[in-house]
Amino acid sequence: MKFLRYILFPLVPVYSVIISIRNKLFDRKIFKSHAVAAKVVSVGNITIGGSGKTPMVIYLANLLKSKGKKVGVLSRGYGRTTKGYLLVSDGEKIFTTVNQCGDEIFQTVEECNVPAAVAERRVAGAQKFISDTGVKIIILDDAFQHRWIERNLDLLIFEQRFLFRPDAFSHMMLPAGLMREPFDSTKRADAIIINRKFSDAADIPDWLKKYFRNKNIFTAHYSAIGFVDVVRKTFYDIEEFKEQKSLVVSGIANPHSFLNALKKTKVDTENRIIFRDHKHYTLKEVQKIRKEFYATNSYSVVTTHKDAVKLSEYSKELDDIDIFYLKIKLEMDNEESFKKFLLERID
Repeated sequence: MKFLRYILFPLVPVYSVIISIRNKLFDRKIFKSHAVAAKVVSVGNITIGGSGKTPMVIYLANLLKSKGKKVGVLSRGYGRTTKGYLLVSDGEKIFTTVNQCGDEIFQTVEECNVPAAVAERRVAGAQKFISDTGVKIIILDDAFQHRWIERNLDLLIFEQRFLFRPDAFSHMMLPAGLMREPFDSTKRADAIIINRKFSDAADIPDWLKKYFRNKNIFTAHYSAIGFVDVVRKTFYDIEEFKEQKSLVVSGIANPHSFLNALKKTKVDTENRIIFRDHKHYTLKEVQKIRKEFYATNSYSVVTTHKDAVKLSEYSKELDDIDIFYLKIKLEMDNEESFKKFLLERID
């Protein structure tokens, strides 16, 4: 992996120049953002994967729904098998499969029961979404770089662990590093959310503080609240899985956080299969899971919610295996001040 990064290093300045020119064109209004007939809250990052955008979107959707707001979620639908605009749910019924719309938006709909749609072109997608559902607030998933649509609130999320990564490549721009944009792009954010996940809170590293100065900064964490049977949707307490020998299956950007959560819940994580992010499961992977499950004499398969929505498509092939996902919830450390900030900006 490091060897490949060395090979790609000469392309970093090229990518950086392209991003810089694009942002300047938007800043100078040569490229223009377009308003839509709804309030828009963008959730995004400037790094590749694993920051916790989907849990944050779910948190916002549930919060705004609880306040009586007619809220919906619009995503690009990364990894889906379809193209163009697609209405995923009207808030009551789901109209697509996970493969048609993408794992993240499908997970969001299952968790929130709010209207949702996918579209690569966010402005046209938002207009159609508003027409179809009458939503008054749209949460844009992964839209910090999608500057064609105006937003009332731009939330930028960082994984705390990423900020402390010691290797120089991690904080380098693509394609050698993990940065979509440089740190000084934080100036566009209305608020920065540092997601510590299951780790203790830590101060921002000194060399990064200049990018976070004079910003509304909030911190968030994950709470593991139980396990859910993927097929039967039955909920089980954390205590019931303590010391259980399970086969851990993961296909997310940052499995470290998931494994750390399982260890904290005392689940045995010695046996594991780690796939790449947004893994598209086929019968081949399902058979691999089955083979490893029986070879390790595991009691159950434990996975993430994002993986579970895709594995549920193979309920017949996995009908002799108990498979559960760890249900987590994002919580704000300073929830009241964040709620006040959010509602003031969109009311």
